[in-house]
Amino acid sequence: MTNSALVFRKSSYSGQGQNCVEVAHLPTDFRKSSYSGRDQNCVEVADLPSAAAIRDSKHPDAGHLPFPAAEWSVFLRTARG
Repeated sequence: MTNSALVFRKSSYSGQGQNCVEVAHLPTDFRKSSYSGRDQNCVEVADLPSAAAIRDSKHPDAGHLPFPAAEWSVFLRTARG
């Protein structure tokens, strides 16, 4: 996992001086899974602070699925098992 922190900012839809929802942009440095074969479509993964995200390499603009660190660790342990 990376040591960088997410940078949150106040939503542009929030009024001045009010409680609001804050948003953070996820890093876009997805990489091909080391378990994928050469020249194959695969799952890509990005390290996040205290989490990980995955996406489909065939459709990278379709979004991603973030997983908390604990869930990601269990998934990796199971996949390697």
